[in-house]
Amino acid sequence: MNCPPKILVFDSGLGGLTVFSEITRLRPNLTYLYCADDAGFPYGSWNEEALIDRVITIISGLIATESPDMVVIACNTASTLVLSHLRRRWPMIPFIGTVPAIKPAAEQSRSHMISVLATPGTVKRDYTQKLITQFAGHCQVTLVGSGNLAGLAERAMHHGEINDAEIISEIMPCFVEINDKRTDSIVLACTHYPLLLKEFHRLAPWPVDWINPAPAIARRVDYLLMQHCQELLTQQSPNKRSAIFTSGKKPDLLLKNLLNDYGLSQASDVTTR
Repeated sequence: MNCPPKILVFDSGLGGLTVFSEITRLRPNLTYLYCADDAGFPYGSWNEEALIDRVITIISGLIATESPDMVVIACNTASTLVLSHLRRRWPMIPFIGTVPAIKPAAEQSRSHMISVLATPGTVKRDYTQKLITQFAGHCQVTLVGSGNLAGLAERAMHHGEINDAEIISEIMPCFVEINDKRTDSIVLACTHYPLLLKEFHRLAPWPVDWINPAPAIARRVDYLLMQHCQELLTQQSPNKRSAIFTSGKKPDLLLKNLLNDYGLSQASDVTTR
């Protein structure tokens, strides 16, 4: 019996849930597997070759055991490094990545002053510079490499702890004022950052547009589903959503309740230390 498409959503931790939630909003009746490489978090501390090898190894194992119809790399760092390798190795599987949303930020900015809030690895990547050159040449772009913000978001999800002072110190460099012009658009170039969006709005020194790429990624997934899996989309079966943690750690009550909010139950772990 044919089943609805199975979508694998992969991230270094829980940030990919921001993408996962947008995809499931558009396509609630598919089968989903969310993989958090919490054993490897944070990816910013890895050298590029080691990280490429790690992600390919994990994805390879999941393709072998889970046979996903589509893979979403819900991580900017992994996408900029590994996406081309994955597509070459598995050309029959659609891979959707996550890249800094510089184009829409530049298009909608009224002051032509935008900031890109990212991990240090994403900030220094040539890919990011090419996006700026291609789409934001008319803007003043401030690149802000936050070494701690993804960890703060992860900690908030696991332990419910939010420290305003820590968040303020990470986001303040994004706010630039020159003469009578101010930053008016900030690109959230890490999928962890939208987890703190309420705090960003509350703590910002002035209102800005926070550009969350997750809805656009979900629309891309929906489009490719229609292109590659249209026949399977007509199949009906109970909705199944599972989560895998590479550390093998069992979620505590807070995290378990959080996963339940996303409709996720914990699957058998893929332990990759």
